[in-house]
Amino acid sequence: MHDVIPTIRGSDRYLLAASLTCFAVAGVATVAVDALELTLGATALAIGGVYCVARYAGSVDRRTLVQTALGLWLAFLTIAGSHAVGLETIGSVVPGPTRITVVVLTGVAWATLLSATGSTIFLGFREYGSPAPADDQMLDNETPDYSTR
Repeated sequence: MHDVIPTIRGSDRYLLAASLTCFAVAGVATVAVDALELTLGATALAIGGVYCVARYAGSVDRRTLVQTALGLWLAFLTIAGSHAVGLETIGSVVPGPTRITVVVLTGVAWATLLSATGSTIFLGFREYGSPAPADDQMLDNETPDYSTR
């Protein structure tokens, strides 16, 4: 009999989606207009995005976090390529208003960059910054450095 309540694998994806949304809106808001109120609101959204990434990183296993970080970095590099070409150039080729395409690509660039950075930082915290649980600290047949008497 298991004493742990089973959870659905990947059930906290809404946290990742919320962080991507917060980062995208914050990125577009800071680029669109240079007003203090808008910058403060965008900062609050970015803080909320970091909180969501932190909660997501704490709720998934290491492998999932690595795959998420890698996927986000690849997505960012793809979007960064569009910036090299020029957002207005892409906007003139894609059907629809050029301004909408530029805003969407800017939001996606900010969302993927900040989410990739956040997930990588929290992966680093998991790997290097936090101590291993007591069960994992000692390997089989390994003697401790201190006397147990």
